[in-house]
Amino acid sequence: METKELMDAFGRMCVIRHMEKRIAVLYANDAIPGFVHTSIGQEACAVGALFHARTEDVITSTHRGHGHVLAKGLEPRRMLAELMGKETGSCRGRGGSMHVADPSIGIFGANGIVGAGLPIAVGAAYALRSRGAGDVVVSFFGDGAVATGAFHESMNLAALWRLPIVFFCENNGFSEFSRAEDQHPVPIPQRALGYGIDVVELAGNDVEAVTHGMGEVIARVRCGEGPILVEASTVRVHGHYEGDQQRYRDATVLAEEIAAADPLTLTRTRLLARGVPPGKLETIEQEALATVDEAEQFARESAEPSPLSAMDFVYAPRRPISEVQPAPPEAPPVSQSRILRQALGDALAADPAVFLAGIDVAGGNVFGTTRGLAEAHPGRVVDTPIAETAIMGLGVGAAMAGLRPVVELMYLDFLGVCLDQLMNQAAKLRLMTGGAVTVPMVVRTQFGSGRSSGSQHSQSLEAILAHIPGLTVVMPSTGTDAYGLLRAAIEDDNPVVFIEHRLLYEKKSPMPADSFRIRLGKAAIVRPGTDVTIVSWSRMATHALEAAETLQAEGISAEVIDLRTIVPLDRDTILESFARTNRMVVAQEAVTDFGVGAEVAALAVGAGFWSLDAPVLRVGASYSPAPYAPALEREWEAGPADIVAAVREVMAC
Repeated sequence: METKELMDAFGRMCVIRHMEKRIAVLYANDAIPGFVHTSIGQEACAVGALFHARTEDVITSTHRGHGHVLAKGLEPRRMLAELMGKETGSCRGRGGSMHVADPSIGIFGANGIVGAGLPIAVGAAYALRSRGAGDVVVSFFGDGAVATGAFHESMNLAALWRLPIVFFCENNGFSEFSRAEDQHPVPIPQRALGYGIDVVELAGNDVEAVTHGMGEVIARVRCGEGPILVEASTVRVHGHYEGDQQRYRDATVLAEEIAAADPLTLTRTRLLARGVPPGKLETIEQEALATVDEAEQFARESAEPSPLSAMDFVYAPRRPISEVQPAPPEAPPVSQSRILRQALGDALAADPAVFLAGIDVAGGNVFGTTRGLAEAHPGRVVDTPIAETAIMGLGVGAAMAGLRPVVELMYLDFLGVCLDQLMNQAAKLRLMTGGAVTVPMVVRTQFGSGRSSGSQHSQSLEAILAHIPGLTVVMPSTGTDAYGLLRAAIEDDNPVVFIEHRLLYEKKSPMPADSFRIRLGKAAIVRPGTDVTIVSWSRMATHALEAAETLQAEGISAEVIDLRTIVPLDRDTILESFARTNRMVVAQEAVTDFGVGAEVAALAVGAGFWSLDAPVLRVGASYSPAPYAPALEREWEAGPADIVAAVREVMAC
C-alpha cells in the first residue's frame, strides 16, 4: 500500500477501535440494551477486506459486525444510534447490535444466527451476477460457522454456479467459549478445497496484507473466476459478548497474543518507520476519537421510536388489486397443475426480475408443475442441489437485491430443514431494518394426506408458518383461485409461502385471463347459507362443499367459507357470516389441536360472542403423526362425513 493509503486504513481502524471501546463502556453503563459483541483486535480484517469495495458491492455480516458495517461506509453516528435503540439509527432502532444494516450502501445486515448470512449472501451474489456490472458479495463469518449446514450448502451452491462471492472467515480461534481446535477436526481451507473453491490465507492482524490480498481476490471474483474463501487469522480481545469474563482462556497467553497481534500497533509502527511524524498519527487518532464523541452525542440526543410505531414495518404495503372476471364462460376447465404452470409462465413473461429455483424445477419438478418453463425462459428456471437452507437463503438474498424469486420447497414437511431462513430471516428483515428492506419472494410448496405418504410427507403445517409475523401464508383450493393468488403473491413485496395440495393438482377449473388477481387476505364465500358457517381452506374447502350438499338434503343450509389466505386472515368475512348463521364449524386437514381452526374459533367466541348460539366445533386430523397404512390413515384424517357430524351437533344445540 502507498503510505497515504495505509494512513487512511489506520484512520478507519482507529474509528472502529474507539467506537468499540466506547460501546463497551456504554453497554456497561446500561446505555445500550440487549447483547453486544465487539470486534476489538479484528479491525484489520474489516478495513482490509473492504478497502477496495464499491458502494454497489454487498456484504453480509455476523453478530460481531460493527467493524464490517463501519468499514463498508455506515455513518458511525447512525450505527451508535441503532445500538442505543434510537429512531435515528440505521434500522430506526429495530435491529440493534446484532442486526445492523443499511441496504442502500450494500450492507445486507449483521446476523444473530451463526452462519445464517451465508445463504443470503449466495442469493445476493446470484442477483448481482444477473446485473452484469461486476459487483461482488463479501460474506463475513467466524470459524464457528464452518460447522453449520448453512456454510456447506452455501459453499456448494456458490461453487456450482460460480457466483461472485468472497467467503471471508475471521478465524479468531474461538467459537463462543470453545477453542477452534476442539470444534473442527479438519482445517478450514481443506473444507473449501473440497468444493473446488480456491483458498487465500491472510494475516488478519496486518491491514496492509489483508488489503493487498483482498484486492487481488476481489479483482479475480469481479472477473468471473467464481467464489474464493479467505481465511484471516486474528485475535478476539474481548469475550464472546461484553461481560464475558473469558475464564476459559489463559490470561497470560491472551495478553501475549494481543501484544503480538494488535493491528493498530503494527500499523502505527510501520507508518513511523516510513517517516510519518508521530504528531500526524496522533492527529488521526484524535480525529477518530472526535468522530466517536460526536456519534455518542448524536445518539444520546436522538429520540426513541414512538410507541405508536411498534407495529410498523412488519409487512410491506400491499399493492391494490381489482379482481376481475376470472375466465370467460366458454373457457374449458383444465387441471390445477396446468393452471399453476400457466401462472408461473405468465409471471416470468411479465417481469424479468422473476426467476424460479429449486430441486429439479427445470425438469418440471416431482409433480410436473414447472414442466416446459425452463425451455421457454432460458436461464430463469434453475435447478439447485438438495439444499433447502441454501434454496431459501437464495430467495432471501436475491429478493433483497431486487429480484423476485419463486423458490420451491419440494414438500411442506421439509420446512424443518430450512425454517431459520424463513422464520429468522425472510419474516423479520423488514422489521429489523426499519422498513429499509423488502423481501418479495414466494416459496411454493405442497402437502396432503390421503395417499399413504407417511408421517414425513403428509403434514399440514400452516399453523407453524401462520404463527410467524412477517410471513404471508396462502392455501388455494381451486385452480382458478390458485392462478389469481399466485400472480398476486409474486407481485407482492412480502415473503409469501404458497401451499398447494397435491391431491388437487388434477382437479379442473376454468383457466383465468392473465390479468386475473385475487387480493391476498380475502376469503371467498363459495356457498351461501343461513343456518351454519363452515370455515375451511385448501382441500377441506372441497370437503366442506360436499358436506354442505349432504346437509342440504337434511334441511340444513350451510354457508361455506374458503379462507384462501391464512395470513392475512379475513376476519371480517368470517364474522359477517357468523352474524348471519350464529353457528360455526371449522374444518382443517391439519391435526385439530393448536391449529388455525383454534384461532378462528377464538375469533368466533371473542369478537363474535354476541352471535354465538352454539359451541364452535373444530374438525381435523387426530393428534398424531400421519400413519402409513391406508386403513389407519382413513381413520386418522378428517373428511366430509366428519364435517356433517359436527354440523349436526351444533345444530342440535
